Amino acid sequence: MKNLLSDEIYSAVGADALVVTQEDLRFYLTGFQSSFGVVVVDGSGTKFYTDSRYLEAAKKSVKQGITTEEYPKGTKLAELLRAYGSVGLAVGKANAAEYIAIREAGHEVVDSTSAFAQAMAVKSSGELQSIKAACVAADEAFIALLPQIKEGMTENEAAALLEYEMRRHGASGTSFATICAFGAHSSVPHHETGSSPLKFGDIVLIDFGCKVGGYCSDCTRTLLFGDDGRHDDFKKAYARVLEAHMLVKEKFTCGMTGREGDAIARGYLEEHGLGRYFTHSLGHGIGINIHELPNLSPGSEQVFENGMVFSDEPGVYFEGQFGIRIEDTVTLRDGKVVSLTDSDKSLVIL
Repeated sequence: MKNLLSDEIYSAVGADALVVTQEDLRFYLTGFQSSFGVVVVDGSGTKFYTDSRYLEAAKKSVKQGITTEEYPKGTKLAELLRAYGSVGLAVGKANAAEYIAIREAGHEVVDSTSAFAQAMAVKSSGELQSIKAACVAADEAFIALLPQIKEGMTENEAAALLEYEMRRHGASGTSFATICAFGAHSSVPHHETGSSPLKFGDIVLIDFGCKVGGYCSDCTRTLLFGDDGRHDDFKKAYARVLEAHMLVKEKFTCGMTGREGDAIARGYLEEHGLGRYFTHSLGHGIGINIHELPNLSPGSEQVFENGMVFSDEPGVYFEGQFGIRIEDTVTLRDGKVVSLTDSDKSLVIL
């Protein structure tokens, strides 16, 4: 049987067969989530092998044009591939034992990593629907969280409430471990959420996302828990970061590179004396994985196209004082940036 997506990647790789064992790539090809499985694509079509735990569900759920079979018990992967001289394998994701076994069995290994990365960078309409649903769930969960934030609660408690709300609003789980940073902890871009209690006057930075239909959302909001009159510098910096964020949405278009996109935000922050505090890249691709192609960074020459989904997340971080990050999941549609996360980005003071 033929599956257009599998056949496209198989043709791009150019090996006798394409083999996929990694969970994210299997899901991309088959639309079926499982902890075990092997996809083999050759000139005759696409087969998905899995064990008895998943067989019944897989036969009902895999994408059209894919045959599902039970993985032959006791068979090593190299034996399953014995008919092929060259084998396409995502070397960048494969484990060493898998790679070595295929090589030792006499197969030429052709790296399929790039073919998958390029294909996954541009989303289909179905993928965009799933990502949008994940963004809606994240937005609604954040709005539901705000009135529940109370003085004395810990970072862990706030993160747990948000994760509960994301599930309550339709998510199957989180895109990554929720980052919740109170006060000076916000100056660490990837702070490890802990037991620090919330105090009046604290800055609150929350980086969160969830999955719907196997696809991720990603969002960061920075707010103020009570105004103690000592946050003039924070408020000024917040306004600059928000302006940098919005400039990307206004000026970034199809045909531009990731480097050019990053420069829109970075250049604005540099003009206002904040460039050295913007310590990470502007954004990254989002899909089945929370970090995929394309990237918006000073070194990215990736040309952006309609259907790509990525983050717009400028930030500034003042060590030991505070940090600010404002992030939306966005896509390119009709050549322009369209936001998929829509919750209010003006400064919230609880």
